[in-house]
Amino acid sequence: MTTSDQGTASQRQKAAPAVLVLEDGRTFRGRAYGAVGVTFGEAVFSTGMTGYQETLTDPSYHRQVVVMTAPHVGNTGINDEDMESRKIWVSGYVVRDPARVPSSWRSRRTLDDELAAQGVVGISGVDTRALTRHLRERGAMRVGIFSGDALADEATLLDQVREAPQMKGASLYEEVATEEAYVVPAVGEKKFTVAAVDLGIKGMTPHRMAERGIEVHVLPATATVEEIYAVAPDGVFFSNGPGDPEQADHPVALMRAVLERKTPLFGICFGNQILGRALGFGTYKLKYGHRGINQPVQDRTTGKVEVTAHNHGFAVDAPLDQVSETPYGRAEVSHVCLNDQVVEGLQLLDRPAFSVQYHPEAAAGPHDAAYLFDRFTTMMNTAQREGQRA
Repeated sequence: MTTSDQGTASQRQKAAPAVLVLEDGRTFRGRAYGAVGVTFGEAVFSTGMTGYQETLTDPSYHRQVVVMTAPHVGNTGINDEDMESRKIWVSGYVVRDPARVPSSWRSRRTLDDELAAQGVVGISGVDTRALTRHLRERGAMRVGIFSGDALADEATLLDQVREAPQMKGASLYEEVATEEAYVVPAVGEKKFTVAAVDLGIKGMTPHRMAERGIEVHVLPATATVEEIYAVAPDGVFFSNGPGDPEQADHPVALMRAVLERKTPLFGICFGNQILGRALGFGTYKLKYGHRGINQPVQDRTTGKVEVTAHNHGFAVDAPLDQVSETPYGRAEVSHVCLNDQVVEGLQLLDRPAFSVQYHPEAAAGPHDAAYLFDRFTTMMNTAQREGQRA
């Protein structure tokens, strides 16, 4: 929901006042950053101090205005290697102190110019600490950023913000998923084939699997069970993605069909919420969500604590301290966030299926959770051996 006048960096830097208006009436004034114009979305904050390029190109941020809590943003510019998808997906961007000159040998252009080139309306010079504290207290909410000809009196701007659609109830995964299937070949010897259902997949995810000898067939979100099994998969993967999981009935039905066949299954982020629904659990919207690359999570199967990359505003409502009976056997919470006890992972005890709420591909982020791809590989290997014995 963005309209913009891109212009040049020098033209935009000459003043262009901008204002950010939250749906509860709180306003923040600053300067235009990126494109000049108007945009709407859900205001959320990200606590990562680096990795802004991967954040911007993560499809899970579709229709969200991202507030960076790190005060200085843009210092490494933009390169051509770290894009996680085909474009920037955030609907708006909020920074306090933008870098004047990027300082990295990999940089090809400035963050400001890249935002403008892709029509992303942003604002700089904002007290992002105050804005983040406000969102933590009041919760994520609708927001508008206005600059250039879009500026008007605050009452008019507030009315426009309140007319924008909310994230709760939004079905967005089909808007970001691939329309055509494609294959990411295994690196080195091919060991397994995985069908990956794209609900907003990041580029590093199939790459992490390919590094482990997996040929990944990335399929559209609209894929059928027949299309999944046409690639003769050793495992099935459900990716991250945007929107309200309560609106994802097709992926839930698809996952249930995979569970019926007892094919090894792995889901992350949105895929974790889909598994929760498939097992009969509910989902709910978090007050302000988890976004950043420094979230502590405990793997309850090992007791290990890992620092992880997150981007989610919804969570699974499952009991933390008991095994639950589901249509597919027993299930339990395998991972939990140590900040707020939110469910961060599920696993079935009687079938080969598990999921996590965070991003083990770590782009950007720490690599503590990379073992989950190895766990998926081990699961497929076990299934292959048992199939040969049968």
